[in-house]
Amino acid sequence: MERVKLDFPAEAVIHRHPLTVRVTDMNYGRHLGHDALVSLLHEARIQAFAALDLPEWDMHGYPSVVADIAVQYQSEARWPDALMIATAVPEPQGKALTIYQRIYQTESQQVVATARVNQLLIDLATGRPVEVPEQVKQALSHARCG
Repeated sequence: MERVKLDFPAEAVIHRHPLTVRVTDMNYGRHLGHDALVSLLHEARIQAFAALDLPEWDMHGYPSVVADIAVQYQSEARWPDALMIATAVPEPQGKALTIYQRIYQTESQQVVATARVNQLLIDLATGRPVEVPEQVKQALSHARCG
């Protein structure tokens, strides 16, 4: 079986967001379900971009869409575990924002999962992806430096 292996770019972290596993996030195996994990990643990603005044629905005139997602599961989380999600965005290349996220247990620092999302900004008039605007690149660059 081929496994997803993701390298988390710690030098590109722009935000950290605390979350707690809710009882409704549990699956029948009594740990954090994969569907809930994707929702937690989305919440942390929204918070990271909002902190930079870059809402996903209007990144300097362009809404964004998720093109793909990959998740590497590394350990279990259960209710009521306190988690931290670090969001990292390396320098954008071309038309995609590549967003890495690492979920880890707040207390033990045990990694729960690492994810990568490729996100595109869309021109609503054409329905086509556009180059990442310079203002978005600058906001991300400043967040990585601070």
